[in-house]
Amino acid sequence: MEQKALSNWLKIVLLGVGLCGLIVYFFIIPSYGQNLAQRNPEFAHCYVPWLVFLWITAMPCYAALALGWRIAANIGRDQSFSRANAEHLKRISWLAACDSAYFFVGNVVLLLLNMSHPGITLLSLLVVFAGIAVTVAAAALSHLVQKAAVLQEQSDLTI
Repeated sequence: MEQKALSNWLKIVLLGVGLCGLIVYFFIIPSYGQNLAQRNPEFAHCYVPWLVFLWITAMPCYAALALGWRIAANIGRDQSFSRANAEHLKRISWLAACDSAYFFVGNVVLLLLNMSHPGITLLSLLVVFAGIAVTVAAAALSHLVQKAAVLQEQSDLTI
């Protein structure tokens, strides 16, 4: 596959993920929360704090998508193994780590404020684990892309 075609496919995937995220964060989660609050009025006071908490978790995700877009653009310009891409991957790693930590701490705080259920907090550990997996994968890719960029620079100097 050519660099330009790969770049375009990556951008299409990123747009799809962003669109799915918008649907989940702004339609499915609010709708589900409203239904839950209507069926269980004792939890109605938890709706807004949970909604704001979940919306805040979306911000690092969309920042990571923006960095992914930059990486895809660099791939399209035949700069796959560049220091810029390594830096973007490193930032994605940090965003995933911070979002995972925020998600965990937020769930614990909501549990302590009696706005959550212990089962929800335990289930949130799966999301935290997924975030940590993204953190490690992005950090490893950053390291490998950095090494490849150095090798490519050395190779370009010898030719």
